[in-house]
Amino acid sequence: MEFRGFCQQTSDFLWELSFHNERPWFLDHKEEFETVLNRPFRALAADTLALMRQRYPERELQGHVSRIYRDARRLFGRGPYKDHLWFTVFSGGLHDGGPAFWFELGAATYSYGLGFWDATSAQMEAYRRRIDANPAAFERLIRPIERKKYRMYGAAYKRPKADRPEPIARWYNRRSVSVGHELDFGGEALGETLPFVLADCYAELMPLHDFLWEVWRSGRETEEKP
Repeated sequence: MEFRGFCQQTSDFLWELSFHNERPWFLDHKEEFETVLNRPFRALAADTLALMRQRYPERELQGHVSRIYRDARRLFGRGPYKDHLWFTVFSGGLHDGGPAFWFELGAATYSYGLGFWDATSAQMEAYRRRIDANPAAFERLIRPIERKKYRMYGAAYKRPKADRPEPIARWYNRRSVSVGHELDFGGEALGETLPFVLADCYAELMPLHDFLWEVWRSGRETEEKP
């Protein structure tokens, strides 16, 4: 394992970058970026992916690490650098809108969990059909997630798609599905155990990942039919 934890300078660098988001400042602090942010972040991504591959050798798990540089075509008045970084772990070939585990680091907080952010309308229809086909099974699926008090991200419909009892209603009437934990910078982020924390979280969410993977596949097949 290579990850040794982030440090207070990691947070300080991201705060400073948010106030000095310009190329001259970044170039003057390039070595600091590599030392306190980029190298440990990439080590965390690599160690987490390695742990997940050990736990699930039969799955074609892959990883993707974001770059600090914004797409020059999409600056929209913002500086050329991101003030946060993220990585994802996903099943082979699914880095095109399918469910993925994520970790995100900012100056004040870090978060991690499972997201299905880019679900199409056809895929969310497939999602609701699968829930309706066996509500009891879906409630058993989400019960451990509810018990661990995972936060739900993403927008809900202003007008519910259907009237369903809680806790299913919270999951049913959404435009996309994403759950995770968000914590203040510090604590586990400063120690060597963070890859194990992430791998444990992703293992807890693996049943939901598999449910969403089937939704992704079903919705994709529907969209591809002539």
